[in-house]
Amino acid sequence: MHTPGSSVAGYGLLLVVQIVFVIVFGFFTDYSKELLPKNGTSNGLEASHGAAEEKYLPKYPHFQDIHVMIFIGFAFLMTFLKRYGFSASGLNLLVGALVIQWAIIMRGCYEMEDGRIPLSLDNLIGADIAAAAVLISMGALLGRTTPMQLLIMGIFEIAIFAANEFLQLDLMKVADVGGSITVHAFGAYFGLAVSFVMRPSKENAKAGPMEGSSYSSDITAMIGTIFLWIFWPSFNSALVDGADQERAIINTYLSLAGATVTTFAISALVSHEKKFDMVHVQNSTLAGGVAVGSICNLMIHPFGALLVGVIAGVISVLGYRFLTPAMLSGGLRLSDTCGVNNLHGMPALLSAIFSAIYASMATSETYGSSLTTIFPAMAPVVNTTMGGHESEEFVIGGFGRTAAKQGAYQLLAILLTVLIAIVGGLFTGLVLKSPSVRQLEKDELHKDETYWETPSEASGATTNTAIPTVASSIS
Repeated sequence: MHTPGSSVAGYGLLLVVQIVFVIVFGFFTDYSKELLPKNGTSNGLEASHGAAEEKYLPKYPHFQDIHVMIFIGFAFLMTFLKRYGFSASGLNLLVGALVIQWAIIMRGCYEMEDGRIPLSLDNLIGADIAAAAVLISMGALLGRTTPMQLLIMGIFEIAIFAANEFLQLDLMKVADVGGSITVHAFGAYFGLAVSFVMRPSKENAKAGPMEGSSYSSDITAMIGTIFLWIFWPSFNSALVDGADQERAIINTYLSLAGATVTTFAISALVSHEKKFDMVHVQNSTLAGGVAVGSICNLMIHPFGALLVGVIAGVISVLGYRFLTPAMLSGGLRLSDTCGVNNLHGMPALLSAIFSAIYASMATSETYGSSLTTIFPAMAPVVNTTMGGHESEEFVIGGFGRTAAKQGAYQLLAILLTVLIAIVGGLFTGLVLKSPSVRQLEKDELHKDETYWETPSEASGATTNTAIPTVASSIS
């Protein structure tokens, strides 16, 4: 018998977690200082000007775009399984809503001021981006976990994600504005590590009857692809401003375009019947957005953006065609339902390699005054005895890095991220596979009926076949 022992206890635990979040937000969060009411007096003209400035939220369009990606793009992309649409879209909403709150708390632990986490629109954008890592991991496990297992995974993953993000961006000062290293690589290899621990036995290693798509489910999944494709430039450019932001948008758009055309061509060339494969079109067309993430704001030239997209499209399609089946059928028995290694993992590795190359070539002649904004650790160390002001911020390796050292740190960042993700994923997988956590049976995999009231295809009536199953197990 699994503990807590019933679905009631499992859903009750979920409610308790939400109540704990309410308490934590009550005691340890507040609006950031710029959002608090201003003290003092001002004349009418100043007050009018201040009101106009307060009405303008330059980051809000990016926030909305990323929000659409998280709750529509990812949700619909995962509806390709023929009988798992309720779970793919519904659990995406549940997991996203939970881990966004948790991400605000965990990421805020590294930004606390006077014992409180300051909240602004930037915090919400960061939390949405953090949630993307969990949803990427969810894709690797799609259809093979219970809702409670997904939520437990999200709790562990966000805690580890926040620590790794702080290590890479704040302590190591790596360039990764599009999150290819800290989000896509982390989410992909964390999810694959969890999947490895929960891999099926040799007898059950083959894909089940429900682990496939239908004509209608592939169409709904394509909706998710289109939403992600359209809004990916916002995802990559949300954390920068000015010229950096505009370059990030241009480079991301061109990389996506290059990946898309390449995906169609390679898909037709390597498919059995020399036709387009919908799996490739749904996923590999997005690989360019991942591959350009770490370098999208750099001076990579439009040519470089297109080239990165083309390479990403090639490796992603080949991954779906050859690598994913080999991972499942071989002794590894590693199941990757959505192919996150091909869409997020390998393109993220490619992005990190390119980031090291471009960082090693960065010069003040190329970037001007923005060099130290993009690569803060390359700022020269100022001797305080000469009247300058030396930063008291702690940075691993210190300031004054050469371009070659910055490139080396970019490679170190991806190596550490993958290592942390794999170790964290293996540990989390052991927790999810423990006797105290409910596991899905073989005949429950990739089916909505286990946890949802689903309409009967014959009569249109709602079936209750899942109720006895749910009533006897933790969700």
